[in-house]
Amino acid sequence: MSFMHLPVMPPVKPMLAKLAREMPAAEGMVYEPKWDGFRCIVFRDGDEVELGSRNGKPLTRYFPELPPALRANLPQRCVLDGEIVIAGKNGLDFEALLQRIHPAASRIKMLAETTPAAFVAFDLLALDDDLRARPFVERRAALEQALATARPPVHLTPATGDPVVATQWFDRFEGAGLDGVVAKPLSLPYREDERVMWKVKHARTAECVVAGFRTHKDGEGVGSLLLGLYDDEGTLHHVGVASSFSVVRREELVEELAPYRTDALDGHPWAAWAEAEAEAAAKSSKGGGGRMPGGQSRWNAGRNMGWEPLRPELVAEVAFDHLQGDRFRHATSFVRWRPEREPRSCTYGQLEVAVPEELEAVFRA
Repeated sequence: MSFMHLPVMPPVKPMLAKLAREMPAAEGMVYEPKWDGFRCIVFRDGDEVELGSRNGKPLTRYFPELPPALRANLPQRCVLDGEIVIAGKNGLDFEALLQRIHPAASRIKMLAETTPAAFVAFDLLALDDDLRARPFVERRAALEQALATARPPVHLTPATGDPVVATQWFDRFEGAGLDGVVAKPLSLPYREDERVMWKVKHARTAECVVAGFRTHKDGEGVGSLLLGLYDDEGTLHHVGVASSFSVVRREELVEELAPYRTDALDGHPWAAWAEAEAEAAAKSSKGGGGRMPGGQSRWNAGRNMGWEPLRPELVAEVAFDHLQGDRFRHATSFVRWRPEREPRSCTYGQLEVAVPEELEAVFRA
């Protein structure tokens, strides 16, 4: 039971950003790196610390290493907006964050020790008083003062008023796992759950093999296409999905994919995946078995992630914003079919690789 008594109490829905294709360059703007993690509102009242997610649900139990660090680095009574991130050997590691959403406390404790999280602050909602009506320029100054002596794993996000510097960050910091730049007016009050900031994200396209699909969650039409890329040894790797189709397009895809469902598992490069899924489903019906690839979603226990194979003969051009390791970080957008492309030509070699950058360089910016 919480005994907090703050001027801003949970839950808080964070202020949001809308997509911009070019860097906003109006007077009175401030720019920050766009962190690739879990959005988090931190509430601290003395020894009590609570972590709230973007949808208002608590995150505290999934990151037991953060409350002690926040107590050591934050003012006694405050509410901050920021991002929970995990730094891996190649920059920010979103997959490591996903591993934390797990029911077993013992596993969470183990991961907290082996892949500890950090908190990056970028707004201050309360410091004794409610600051949400104040302009961002005042909230930022108060945040800088509040975190003047903070030490890792608590960080203050860099900020600049120069769009040229922001553009340099946009290019340079992708190699550290960041996925763009956020721009906000200095005069902006904190407006919960409204898209009043701008985010500039990387936008690229790739040609991928379509080797399977998932039915939409409502049971009607195609919900997503399963995408693959070949490595140098000729192995087809599952790299992500294309989704967000309209109702009409979902039905059209059923007809377009139908010819490729015939004998799809014969020699399919992901046949073992399908067999493992079928075996897991059989065990589940008998009360046994665990989560297999393509099984239950980590985020929604009622969502079936089962898939249907397709002969890997179709090539789709998709738009994506960020590559993490050997997979697309977010779901991609379908652009068009590429019937003239040979599936075997869809390799990792077509993808631009960001120049690696140390996360410490971001914090020093």
